[in-house]
Amino acid sequence: MKITIKILSGICIGIFCVILLVIAGLYASGNGYVMKAFRTTILKGYSTTYIDDYVDFNNSVIRAGMPQPWELHENYNQIRLTDTLRKELEDFHSIAFALVKDGKLLYEEYWDGYSDSSLTNSFSMAKTMTTMLLGKAIEQSYVKSVDQPLADFLPEFLDDSFGKLATVGDLATMRSGFSWEEDYYTPINMTTEAYFGENVEKQLLKRHFESHPGGKFKYLSANTQLLAMALKRATGKSPALYFSEEFWQPMGMEHDALWSLSGDIEKSFCCVYSGVRDFARLGLLMLQKGNWKGRQILDSAFVEWMITPDTAAFEPDEPVMYAGSVWIDDTHNPPFYGMMGHLGQRIIVVPDENLVIVRLGKEKDSVNPRRGHLDTDVYYFVEESLKIINGQTP
Repeated sequence: MKITIKILSGICIGIFCVILLVIAGLYASGNGYVMKAFRTTILKGYSTTYIDDYVDFNNSVIRAGMPQPWELHENYNQIRLTDTLRKELEDFHSIAFALVKDGKLLYEEYWDGYSDSSLTNSFSMAKTMTTMLLGKAIEQSYVKSVDQPLADFLPEFLDDSFGKLATVGDLATMRSGFSWEEDYYTPINMTTEAYFGENVEKQLLKRHFESHPGGKFKYLSANTQLLAMALKRATGKSPALYFSEEFWQPMGMEHDALWSLSGDIEKSFCCVYSGVRDFARLGLLMLQKGNWKGRQILDSAFVEWMITPDTAAFEPDEPVMYAGSVWIDDTHNPPFYGMMGHLGQRIIVVPDENLVIVRLGKEKDSVNPRRGHLDTDVYYFVEESLKIINGQTP
């Protein structure tokens, strides 16, 4: 028995030593961020990031001003979701769903104890918000145009043969040629480091551009982060402060929002935390071509640029589905565009129906094989919502 205990003790000590060596090796190799990723995902029961993870990071505040309550539709919450839509929402653990019709709040529903004041992660919907800031910076002459070189703001890339040619517009349209691989699940990779690391600006400035800018579409979170870095230098304001001043407060958002930090800059490729009602206002702003209650918050020509893709960015047999940080399907009947997040965060605009659809949740449906880039749930949300507003709910 004593021998067995000694053997087991030796094994435990050996395992403990191996773990310590692995941890030390991760930090020594510059991959210490893996430990934070492990603590804030795996140890909490998640295989990837989760919607309430603002508690794991430092955050800037996007401050609200005087709230402007939503005008309620005459049929507010009197409609019934289709069985197909309800099943889709509940099967993939939605926490909020809302419809805005003709500029008025038509429907809202919440699950799992969440409410209109809950702040959850938008993930890549923040990319669209960052590009909205680009439009505002152009309007206010901080930036000349979408064609201004990135190196005017980030001279670190002046010696990069491709980087010195990249424009801020190339970043917003995902055509920069930056050296980056998008990966949300592998522990040791550049996207995980950007999310969980301590200094995303330092991380990106050490990398390079690998191909000529203005080429084919390649979705890279690094593009939006580089854009945010350029905008901060151009305006002298953090993305959170700038968005608060130019959008959140003028639009009468009901609650402060949070924007996760890496070092001293917001992670602008992700991580704005807000609620369904305030996110819906962003969709309505886009639908109204940047106009909010008679005030032009965002230049209408810039909104048009955001939602108009260049077919040259895509292969001949590839669906054209992305423009200025906005996902698009203009072959659908009716056409729609929107802001999309990692776990099924959606702000979908259907212009022909004067409709905005917002869904927040913990999981998303799979990639739609018919359409390539957009997920199956996006089509459920659009098609089933159209049945509801057109009175086709059984």
